[in-house]
Amino acid sequence: MMSIETTLLRIGELQRAFRPPAPANTGPPGTFATALSQAQAAPPAGGGGGTLVGLAQAEVGQAESPPGSNDSARIAQYRSAVPGGPVGPWCAYFASWVARESGTPLGDRGQGFARVDDVWAWAQRSGRAVPSGTGAPQPGDLVIWDEHMGIVESVMPDGSIQTIEGNSSDQVSRRSHKAGPPIVGYVRVA
Repeated sequence: MMSIETTLLRIGELQRAFRPPAPANTGPPGTFATALSQAQAAPPAGGGGGTLVGLAQAEVGQAESPPGSNDSARIAQYRSAVPGGPVGPWCAYFASWVARESGTPLGDRGQGFARVDDVWAWAQRSGRAVPSGTGAPQPGDLVIWDEHMGIVESVMPDGSIQTIEGNSSDQVSRRSHKAGPPIVGYVRVA
């Protein structure tokens, strides 16, 4: 019997597999027909972030087994998003796995990252880094702290953020945080 989380994940995989191809341009550049076909091909605003957030939401509650081991069958799947990822702290494995599954893999070659510092360095090199205090977070952004990270689920009216974090209390957990320090910044994935 499959858990609800596994069922939701499988539904997302099937939806991505059967997504229709983007329509081809129907006219010369600069025409209304071309603009319309490009608009139809573009994902809806927040679409990539929405997929990423939905996948993360389906994982809330996945826990280490035994507690404190940094391991379980599911966490091993998260590690699969990072070639050669050893058993160890897994917040970056989780973010890399969710990003890969949503179709927005992390890294220049989609290789994912085992370390938070490597995610932030890649974001800075690739123009995806939003240092704390320089821009507002968006759902689907990765939030970076010193040696920990999560996924922004939502932004509250006061600017605080709701997150989903791997390796938080030995599981995938939902948390709330105030904006600003100690947050280092955000990584714009989608």
